[in-house]
Amino acid sequence: MNHSLKLKKPLAVFDLETTGTNISRDRIVEISIAKAMPDGSVEVKTKRINPEMPIPIESSLIHGIYDEDVKDEPTFRQMAKSMAQFLQGCDLAGFNSNRFDIPMLVEEFLRVDSSLFDVKNRKFVDVQRIFHQMEPRTLSAAYKFYCDKTLDNAHSAEADTLATLEVLDAQIARYEGVKIETKKGEEIEPIKNDVEVLHEFTSSKIVDFAARMAYNDKDEIVFNFGKHKGKLVTDVLKREPAYFDWIMNNDFPRDTKQKLTQIKLSTSNTLFG
Repeated sequence: MNHSLKLKKPLAVFDLETTGTNISRDRIVEISIAKAMPDGSVEVKTKRINPEMPIPIESSLIHGIYDEDVKDEPTFRQMAKSMAQFLQGCDLAGFNSNRFDIPMLVEEFLRVDSSLFDVKNRKFVDVQRIFHQMEPRTLSAAYKFYCDKTLDNAHSAEADTLATLEVLDAQIARYEGVKIETKKGEEIEPIKNDVEVLHEFTSSKIVDFAARMAYNDKDEIVFNFGKHKGKLVTDVLKREPAYFDWIMNNDFPRDTKQKLTQIKLSTSNTLFG
């Protein structure tokens, strides 16, 4: 297939099938990547992965992948380097990718080698965010609405990936130049055939991918869960240093721990010096 996105660099649209939805504990069992190139071509790679843990039956019933199907497949560690090379220089896109697929992929890479896959200088386009803000539903509904097609083999990574790319293409064709009103009453035109603009619309306010931290209205980083929800991260670290240790020693995603450590180190002179 081809696409009509205006790209300055490749856009890797991808989808994961996993053992579950816990970013810290669960593992990838299948990944499909549709790498949309600036020349309009698309390169598709789909691979099953041995998760090195049993696949719960409730997950297998959703995506149709069972322990027997992946027992002879390579582990993520074995294919991480080639996958990182395939994704090198790519911006990233998917359906609900900011909340699930990107955090899960980042976590798998961090588990193997924290230097292997860097998300800095990449743009993130979450097709679900565009869909929910412009036409509030699921990937199957989006595919029917924008492409007037029925999504066969839903929850197959490749079918979902290719449908997501088609939906993104159709969203841009439909919404480019369309104005919407923000919560502040301002009129904006959020959709353009430009990955940087789409990144700003769908992904500009990410602190950590699991959203344990977030930006408040003043663009200050606050905790987004638990007893300190809404409080400035820097204030909590200053007043309750043990909270940092508690997060580091408990079941939080490595990405969250990494971002929190960066915040702590960047303010260490004033907070802990």
